[in-house]
Formats: sequence, structure tokens, C-alpha cells
Amino acid sequence: MIDNAVNVRIRNADVLNVMLDIEPVPFNRGFYSIDITFFFSVTLDVYSSPNTAPQQVEGLCISDKKVILYGSEGNVRVFSSDMTADDYDTQNTPARSLPTANVQVAKPIALAVNVKGKKPCHKVCHKIPSAVLQQIGGNISERGERVVLATLGVFSIVQLLRNVQMLIPSYDFCIPEKRCESSTDSPCEMFSRLDFPTDEFFPPNVVENNPDNGGGCGCGCND
Repeated sequence: MIDNAVNVRIRNADVLNVMLDIEPVPFNRGFYSIDITFFFSVTLDVYSSPNTAPQQVEGLCISDKKVILYGSEGNVRVFSSDMTADDYDTQNTPARSLPTANVQVAKPIALAVNVKGKKPCHKVCHKIPSAVLQQIGGNISERGERVVLATLGVFSIVQLLRNVQMLIPSYDFCIPEKRCESSTDSPCEMFSRLDFPTDEFFPPNVVENNPDNGGGCGCGCND
């Protein structure tokens, strides 16, 4: 379908999965390198001719990113267990005192899409994890002479998280000394004390919505 397409557009793009790998930076204590691999699920509308309805094709986009962040130091080994109901708790593998990498990703924005002839650099060089393959329902087909190149805009926040010891003051129980008294007013008396919602019946005008315009035409300039 891609080889015979005359036009392609992106219908939808979403974050499928994100893989993280964290390693200490040599000769720079307290800093860590985070290798991030984004996997995006992209739905395409493929047009085989100008006057036909499009056919949908599911694709996979992969993008890499590397950041270096400060995550402090820790020289201890961490031992922990997972709670198992009605059995001995499962002991986790001892871990180094590395911080935990966390990535928040917003829904990607489709910026551009092109169909070009396949080149050696367009081959899937990543080893796609089995978890990602299960999410897309099978393997990635690399057959054909053309490839779709999608440009996606992505907003993300990368964080390093570490457990630390903190001293927080605690206080004794606070016992309420007063009793809540239920209102004995009738519903009509309670309603009569409410202010009339004038703003709900009169929507704000352009000056109220844009106070910085100074009463102009709404385009940011005064006539």
C-alpha cells in the first residue's frame, strides 16, 4: 500500500512505550546519563489514487534521546521485597543505589509526513522489545521500496528520583472540640440567600477576556 500511495497523511499519533537506561557519567560524580527510546504508534491515511477513499495503516515510529542530569550519590546497596499474600515475601534482586529515571510524555503532535524511497539508513536499527511487539500485535514488516518518514513534536519532562531520609515533625491526635450542627433552614430560605448569578447570563466581552488589549479590536493593536 505504501509503495502504491500517491498521498499519505497522519490521522493519529500516540505514545506506545518508553524504554529507559541509566548509567553513571565517568569522571563526573553525581551525574547520570539517561538513554531514552520513544516508541510511537502512528495511524496513517493512505491514498492509492486522488479520487478514492483512504485506507488506514498502522505504523511504528522510534526516536532516541539522551540527557545528563544530576542525581546525587549513594554508596549503599538496596534490598527490598514484594508482598505476597499467604506466602513468604519475594526477595527482589539487590540493586545499586542509583536514582530512578522518570519520563512524562504528552500526546505527540503530527508536524509532517513524507513518503520516500527506502535507503539503508531507513532500516529499523533498534531491537524492538517483545512488549512493544505485543502492543502492536505482531512484527514490523520492512518489505517494499518506499518508507514513510513522520515528524512528530513531543513535549516531555525527564526526572531523576531518589529516596532520601527526611525528618518531619509529628503531632499528637487532634480531637475536635466542636460539634457540627446541621442546618435547620428550609430549602427555600437557603435559596433566597444566594446571590443572583448575573455573570452566567451575560458572557464576558472581548475586553474582559483580553485585558491586555486595552479595548482594541482584539488583534493585539489599537485602532
